Amino acid sequence: MGGSVIKNLIISMRPKQWIKNLFLFAAIIFVKQFSDIEKLTAVFEAFVIFCLASSAIYLINDVVDAPYDRRHPQKRLRPIASGKLPASAAIFAAAVFGALAVFWSFYINNFFALAVIGFLALNILYSFYLKRFVIIDVIVIALGFVIRVIAGAVAINVRFSEWLILSTFFLTLFLAISKRKNELMHAEEAETREGLGKYSLALLDQMNSIVLPSAIITYAFYTFSSEHSKLLMVTIPVVLYGLFRYLFLINIKTRSDDGPTDDFLLDKNLLAVVFVWLIVSAAIILYAK
Repeated sequence: MGGSVIKNLIISMRPKQWIKNLFLFAAIIFVKQFSDIEKLTAVFEAFVIFCLASSAIYLINDVVDAPYDRRHPQKRLRPIASGKLPASAAIFAAAVFGALAVFWSFYINNFFALAVIGFLALNILYSFYLKRFVIIDVIVIALGFVIRVIAGAVAINVRFSEWLILSTFFLTLFLAISKRKNELMHAEEAETREGLGKYSLALLDQMNSIVLPSAIITYAFYTFSSEHSKLLMVTIPVVLYGLFRYLFLINIKTRSDDGPTDDFLLDKNLLAVVFVWLIVSAAIILYAK
């Protein structure tokens, strides 16, 4: 029994989604300090802390969404919705993970702790309230990624490019809107997800027609103003292809899934895009003048 609870708790913590916390490494890469062992250790600590915090949020969110998930053909199999993990155990684990994340964050520095507290507070509000509101829900998701990027910078006490922060916001807003489109394209999701039915495919496409160019423009401005080298401009076509590839995947999907994380892990083209972007960007940051 105990082993079953632990197994289902780990599933509900969504380890696969921890990949989102890699955004914390953006600052140490783009300020060219990834050879500093002390700062690299701090960022790894920050990553673990955000994994704890995000898992706490996933547990809370699954408890709140359980009545809706039970009416969904795939989500009804989730441990909390199916009854394999008691809601009380999930809430207790979430409280422990959240408290541990906050307590540990103060050992890095106070500003990082504020970022962790802000991340938890924003996402708890989202789970209980903000997810019901059209447009606000996707903006909150994007802000969660912005907090991750800022947290990665304050964890190592470095200044971070405002253009890159804006680019992160528009990129993740694009991903959030696209995920909503994928969910809406499957009728059973719209019927079981509170607030989702208020969207329309036309509205989501119109939102992305504004957000996608904004992501590209702000990233381009970052490369133009980079303190490393304007050669970073050569990565713009790579980023453009990655965004278009994701649009393509959204339009050919036959079912709803966990969104960008599943796409990134399962699509070889997206993996290749990210790998090429990382290699080219790192080479320019390290060696170009």
